[in-house]
Amino acid sequence: MATTIDTLREKARRMRVSAIRATTRAGSGHPSSCLSAADLASVLFFREMRYDPSDPDNPSNDRFVLSKGHAAPLLWAAYAEAGIVDEAAPMTLRRFDSPLEGHPTPRMPWVGVATGSLGQGLSAALGMALAARLDGAGYDTYVLLGDGECAEGSVWEAAALAGHYGASNLFALVDVNGLGQSQRTMYGFDVDRYAAIFRAFGWYAATVDGHDHAAISAAFEDCRARGGDRPRVIVARTFKGRGVSLLEDKDDWHGKPVPEAQLEAALAELSQPYSSNGFQPSIRTGVTVPEGPASHTVTVDREMGSTTATREAYGDALAKLVAQDPRIVALDGDTKNSTFSQTVLADHPDNFFEMFIAEQNMAGVAAGMSACGKIPFVSTFAAFLTRAFDQIRMAAISGSDIRFVGSHCGVSIGPDGPSQMGLEDIAMFRAIPGSVVLYPADAVSTEHLVARLADTGGISYLRTTRPKTPVIYDSAERFEIGGAKVLRRSGGDRATIVAAGVTLHEALRAAEQLASEQLGVRVIDAYSVKPIDAETLREAAADTGCLLVVEDHYAEGGLGDAVLEAVGHRAEVRKVAVRGVPRSGKPDELLRAFGIDADSISARVREAVAVGNGGNRAP
Repeated sequence: MATTIDTLREKARRMRVSAIRATTRAGSGHPSSCLSAADLASVLFFREMRYDPSDPDNPSNDRFVLSKGHAAPLLWAAYAEAGIVDEAAPMTLRRFDSPLEGHPTPRMPWVGVATGSLGQGLSAALGMALAARLDGAGYDTYVLLGDGECAEGSVWEAAALAGHYGASNLFALVDVNGLGQSQRTMYGFDVDRYAAIFRAFGWYAATVDGHDHAAISAAFEDCRARGGDRPRVIVARTFKGRGVSLLEDKDDWHGKPVPEAQLEAALAELSQPYSSNGFQPSIRTGVTVPEGPASHTVTVDREMGSTTATREAYGDALAKLVAQDPRIVALDGDTKNSTFSQTVLADHPDNFFEMFIAEQNMAGVAAGMSACGKIPFVSTFAAFLTRAFDQIRMAAISGSDIRFVGSHCGVSIGPDGPSQMGLEDIAMFRAIPGSVVLYPADAVSTEHLVARLADTGGISYLRTTRPKTPVIYDSAERFEIGGAKVLRRSGGDRATIVAAGVTLHEALRAAEQLASEQLGVRVIDAYSVKPIDAETLREAAADTGCLLVVEDHYAEGGLGDAVLEAVGHRAEVRKVAVRGVPRSGKPDELLRAFGIDADSISARVREAVAVGNGGNRAP
């Protein structure tokens, strides 16, 4: 039985009161943004959505994303009205000991993804909708956006892709209150213009008075009846600060609570209750969650000495894993024939999602999929992942489990030039709290590490190489996150070369050159950049006194800095990296130009030994 209009009005009134009280008590927050959307939230939570308030993990629950995350007090108020949290819980807003933060995070169990960095919620909601479709699940996903954030390009990346995939289980509401943080929004109250843009991307769009509960309810019914195989959007004209004359449609109130001195007057305007406050949740059942193995393994069969690009090995390993686990999905930004995620498309097309050239949306969709129990692997050129750094950091705040894979890294890609060369990517992913960063050197280590990432939570990054490289490991070799491999050592080592990926092969060639001169060096494959194998590095530091770290990455924030953090003052650490903006050229020319080829590495070792920094042992 549908909730009565009077009940919806009363829920909205109570949520407005809660948002005002909570933000005033907290001394900060965004009450005016909550008041504009209260009527939309009332219809959504108490008439439209189906969920079990007692079970946040029920897979049959509809999903909700508050893209305009600064309206978090409204969300906490809705949860209180639904019986999800205690009625007094919203008054703990923004307290250090409270899960009800200033912007939503999954510290509150009902929140799937963190929001507050505007423009990202529609992408996450699309990921949830696509996850439901993959599972054949009947739940719907809803997202509430503000009009100001619709200036973000990532919103329209998501809108375009939702239309392309015909995500009919996705509902968006746009709160067009006409006011941004510092001025009127780009289109003001022009709801028809927003609706036309959504329609151009293949959505079914309805416009509505966002304070008319009957009209909002009818708009949902219209969307369901006429939306067909399209995603649906309700574009609602509202007033910021609705219901409180101090705030309503007034500039300069964004992010400001009602002062204590004016609180009672503001609340008095919302003091008249409606005749009903009854609410009975509509609970859906029958959705099941796919299961997979407790841990993932791949069978590797490669001949030592053969050559394979690590990007190819990534695609091979991922296809093997998808065959074992239906939860694993591959997302790619129209680079699948370069990253080799195309192997998944060929073998398991239902588990492959083409994201096209829209990396921000791709990362956001992955976060939404992760929130629905999927195991996403996201691939594109390493350089292009930098576009999505905000989405990546927000995914970390969300506690998302996403594996990013960047190919075409470093100057070793050659003639395409600097715009295509990922040279900041290791630094970027190392900066993410709790992240894992891996840079394998051959196909065997790549395949095994892809399997390890399938079992790894949080944000992880696998760096792959464009050129083919020799297989240097036996197929049965084991690789663990946080490990390293000592590939050359002797009792008379004068220095240690630490490398990963393409420079490891240069380091091994340099070691051969130096061995012919009776100059022994240790060579370490630091394939796990974060966490790094500090014990192996410190042992090398104690034995040889000098560590030469060679990487196809800029000097700041990469492998060299990771080694420095691990070793500290135990030995001299010399960073050999790409310094300066590169240019087009052949791979060997570029490695040589930036001093990271075998000959240059040999020269740097000789220099270190010659000046007396070359270790504790005689040759």
